[in-house]
Amino acid sequence: MTQASGESKRAALIYNPTKVDEKKLRATVVDEAAKAGWQEPLFFETQVDDLGDGVTREALEQHVDVVLVAGGDGTVRAVSEAMSGSGVPLSIIPSGTGNLLARNLKLPLSSPMLMVRAAFTGDVSAIDVGWAELVRADGQKDKHAFVVMGGMGLDAAMIANTNAQLKKSVGWVAYVDGAARSLPSAKPFRVSYQLPGARLHSSKVQSVLFANCGQLPAGLDLIPEASVTDGALDVVVFQPKGPLGWLLVWRRVAWDNSVLQRFRAGRQVLALRTKNSAVRYSRGSGIDVGADRAHPVQLDGDEFGEASRVSVSIDAGSLLLSVPRGHKI
Repeated sequence: MTQASGESKRAALIYNPTKVDEKKLRATVVDEAAKAGWQEPLFFETQVDDLGDGVTREALEQHVDVVLVAGGDGTVRAVSEAMSGSGVPLSIIPSGTGNLLARNLKLPLSSPMLMVRAAFTGDVSAIDVGWAELVRADGQKDKHAFVVMGGMGLDAAMIANTNAQLKKSVGWVAYVDGAARSLPSAKPFRVSYQLPGARLHSSKVQSVLFANCGQLPAGLDLIPEASVTDGALDVVVFQPKGPLGWLLVWRRVAWDNSVLQRFRAGRQVLALRTKNSAVRYSRGSGIDVGADRAHPVQLDGDEFGEASRVSVSIDAGSLLLSVPRGHKI
């Protein structure tokens, strides 16, 4: 559907002041709101102790008709968590270095103006939101949303070990630093995991990833078939055995999925290839993961401490997005 304009309508901008040109962005939003015949917008800055979910709820309490978010992947995740199920559309203004959700949705990254305008005159589409309930070592539970992907194990340890200042300077490339810090001490750990209606699996793994989207930074396709509108969760279990196993993981992600999968001849080659046991793919409405002890957890690239169990579900179509007219998700 397409959003209508009206004098009674009002937008709210949630933004991370460290990621945007605040003066320019606010002026753009004010200008586009005026062109659409909307009221003066509301503005909310994120804080160190409020990544965006708190101020988003405050905006929703004021009955805004659309929310714009400008910040990194963590800000988008936090705002999406508060927006899920609200029935109010969200417009993602490309900011920061990751923009993983925007990249997966193929939204315009080089023109923030288009996404600001889409908030007032664009189409509205619904996407799925993932929810992860984390059970800590002491039994405490907390629940958080994710819109791209989360994981337990080495991927989360890499994020935890990434230098924050380096990430600010060079973006996702800084995760190479985190990998260099994490890989030497990486050891497989025992997990039991089960998708609804499927049998229980037990194996030693390096990471268990649960994804709503399939594309990683640098254009790497972790899960080429993943969709944010299919109401399903994609699960990837990394269980390499030794250096050769890691080479098989890299081949699967960087070559098979990101290159061969894009061509018919490449897909024919993949159909003939022996199954890669270092990477296991599954799909379902959720997953329960229990580990031998507490391990690091990440959601949309932000660390969420350690958990000994993670229960993940997908909330189909619970987040409305404003997109440029004619843009298909």
